[in-house]
Amino acid sequence: MPRAGLRHELRLVAVALQFLTRVPVRLRDFDPAWLHACARHFPLVGAGVGALGAAVLFGALQLWPAPVAVLLSMAATVWLTGGFHEDGLADTCDGLGGAVARERALAIMKDSRLGSYGALGLVLTLALKAAALCVLASAGSAGAVAAALVMAHGVSRAAAVALLVALPYAGDPDHAKAKPFAQQVGAGSLGVALGWAALLAAGAVAAGWPPARVAASLAAVAGVAWVCAGWLRRRLGGYTGDGLGATQQWTELAAYLALAAQVA
Repeated sequence: MPRAGLRHELRLVAVALQFLTRVPVRLRDFDPAWLHACARHFPLVGAGVGALGAAVLFGALQLWPAPVAVLLSMAATVWLTGGFHEDGLADTCDGLGGAVARERALAIMKDSRLGSYGALGLVLTLALKAAALCVLASAGSAGAVAAALVMAHGVSRAAAVALLVALPYAGDPDHAKAKPFAQQVGAGSLGVALGWAALLAAGAVAAGWPPARVAASLAAVAGVAWVCAGWLRRRLGGYTGDGLGATQQWTELAAYLALAAQVA
């Protein structure tokens, strides 16, 4: 890759890091188009979030049993992202949990208050994630669990990019978390995102996960992403930023559940 092209891609990585996490990133110049293009590197940023979670998990396991270590690891990733995806999950459950019309669902999703559907969806998702990670932490090596965290965080964000490509934007572009992506992301960006996902899956195999287990995890992620895409298309006519957050959370959970099912 030419040096100028490499610099541009590194700049896009920095923009993606700024968008998805609370890491302070300073850019000398800024072009709003970079917000649209940076989606291709979401899985790489996700891998970094997973790496932090893995580091906290490994350190905590030296002092506490698996349940405590897992919760500390999850708290670290939520802190790093500012609960960005978890907030989208809760809002999506609130908006789409009941049988309301599209316009009403979008209005509910914009409301900052947490409803019963959102609370239940968030608690159950996080509890299932913690339970699956406890299985992995108790049954696998530290390196394998770390690889699972890195892969799941990265691949789940590739799933969100797939929805950016497959679906039109359904919300209000002037008042939206996903405003930079209201115009569809191109197939080229999805190709890069899937390339990152493939590298992360290969890394999980290199860390000790059998290829069949990794393949099952990827299949679970793809299946849940497909269900989320159909649900959002049917209920809203496309994706919203909250819907992308929910997709990331549920596909990450699917990756852990698939690996835990193979271990149990």
